[in-house]
Amino acid sequence: MAKMMGPRFKQSRRLGLNVCGHPKAMDRATKGTSRADKKLTEYGIQLLEKQRLRAYYGVIEKQFTKYVKDAIKSPEQTGHALIKTLETRLDNLTYRMGFASSIRQARQMVVHGHILVNGKRINIPSYLVDIGDEISLKDKSRNVELFKENFQNSILTSYPYIEKDEDNFSARLIRMPNREEVPIEIDDHLVVEFYSKLV
Repeated sequence: MAKMMGPRFKQSRRLGLNVCGHPKAMDRATKGTSRADKKLTEYGIQLLEKQRLRAYYGVIEKQFTKYVKDAIKSPEQTGHALIKTLETRLDNLTYRMGFASSIRQARQMVVHGHILVNGKRINIPSYLVDIGDEISLKDKSRNVELFKENFQNSILTSYPYIEKDEDNFSARLIRMPNREEVPIEIDDHLVVEFYSKLV
């Protein structure tokens, strides 16, 4: 299975944005370490923003291009449609719901079968979750201290499109997220402009 690998902190410094979500990711960032510090062409600015968005969600180029093509066909604003699709991937929602401390950890949990969707084991990180779907920890996995701590420590972190059930180690996607509710620092229109010349 293809996936984005490599040092997370180094990637964040290169992109000039904390795309891995770790509080220490940008500690060693200095002026000149980021591509954003250099003078970029219009194409370069769009490319950088595209790479930032891909890095946020850990999606490879081939799959990302498919998401963009689908978003272009959507009746709503292309950038918003793209973000909604990325946001409702199973690995991302596993992270947002607090089962994992990073998207990478969430992806690993899904692949290893720790996550259930509506009571069924789904081990595909790119699986798209529907409104009303319940995501939960497998019974055996609830005894793993790391997963328990992740979920219990995340209770105070809430998103208006997610409803958590602390007692049952589960959470539900209650509606599609609005763009302003998604906590990523991205100009999605730059990403759309980048692909408008290619797709």
